[in-house]
Amino acid sequence: MDAELAQRLHRLLDRVEEALPPPAPAVDWERDIAALWQRNALGGQLIPVATRDDVRLDDLIGIERQKRELLANTRAFLHGRPANHALLWGARGSGKSSLVRALLNSLAGEGLRLIQVDRHDLIGLPAMVQRLRDTRHRFVVYCDDLSFEGHDDAYKALKSVLDGTLTGPPENVLLYATSNRRHLLPEAIGDNDASRLVDGELHHGDAVEEKISLSDRFGLWLAFHPFNQDSYLEACRHWVAHLADEARWTEEARAEAVRYATLRGVRSGRAAWQFACYWVGSATP
Repeated sequence: MDAELAQRLHRLLDRVEEALPPPAPAVDWERDIAALWQRNALGGQLIPVATRDDVRLDDLIGIERQKRELLANTRAFLHGRPANHALLWGARGSGKSSLVRALLNSLAGEGLRLIQVDRHDLIGLPAMVQRLRDTRHRFVVYCDDLSFEGHDDAYKALKSVLDGTLTGPPENVLLYATSNRRHLLPEAIGDNDASRLVDGELHHGDAVEEKISLSDRFGLWLAFHPFNQDSYLEACRHWVAHLADEARWTEEARAEAVRYATLRGVRSGRAAWQFACYWVGSATP
């Protein structure tokens, strides 16, 4: 090899090295209970992360049915029984993401491990899931705030992992996703133009069928709705007591919580937490 070619190869290798991410610490699933999947030029890597907070299932007010059903599904999975991929959809700030975090905090001791995947990294999802196939741990792969645009092909990788390959996902992997959209893809009024009645039955056109087919691959749908005032105020009371003490929840606090939600135009678990931070944090030392 002549000197000029060797120099060119060295320069090329230097450029490739610059494009690669720094090596991440290895994930130890005996110690680490959560990780992020990040796609890169070599496929992707798992990066261990500490849990964001210590929120527990009992901290989540106003979503009792959703907690009960997702907990039962996850426990069935952890014990090796049949379980469904889950789609948590509905109103913003209603506790979808918090419920997944609370599950991890509550069930990590029973063997649950969580891997979060950003929508933009879903292309690498099939390869990442295959890495988990031969491990003895049980994983929920979690996509937060998931939605796709009409021209976005990343959803095809998700469809494939959910139910689109000969092998299917490993038995030690479930997918949980949260979204404000029930069908994850945008729905336009024109999508219904090809729908028709056949013998009195409604048959959707191809555009609608394609959009429904993705969410249909989740066997468990959990809907989250805006809080009514009673649920919102109960959540405010809980978080004020959590951040300070029960004595801080007074008639004045209750009236201020109503005003806070009215000014923001929303009643939700997130708004209740934000109010509690405001109310407790603004107290005179």
